[in-house]
Amino acid sequence: MALKIRLARGGAKKRPFYRIVVADSRSPRDGRFIERLGTYDPMLPKDSPERIRLKEDRVKHWLGVGAQPSDRVARFFGEAGFIAAPKRREQTKQQLPKKKAQERMAAREEAAKAAAEEASEAAA
Repeated sequence: MALKIRLARGGAKKRPFYRIVVADSRSPRDGRFIERLGTYDPMLPKDSPERIRLKEDRVKHWLGVGAQPSDRVARFFGEAGFIAAPKRREQTKQQLPKKKAQERMAAREEAAKAAAEEASEAAA
């Protein structure tokens, strides 16, 4: 049985609230779980201590048993110091502007540099 530590969504529409749970990887997101390890309330400010609550001893137990945290939960655990903080992915080519847009941006930058040079020459 592959165990995952993941988020189970609760709360009302447009007011999310998550439970951090240990569940079988084959069970549905909000379905049956083995144990509840904490909560996550994204509606609270980031500096609030109530935003993420964890049962530290149980988290350490399940990580020791071999449960794998999801990406988001791994970030929470990294911030709390249970595991090494996961590396953030770098930007991919997909997120960059297309070729023509990059050419237009380069042309605008060159025109701005030329205008700045002309202005400095005229002032001198």
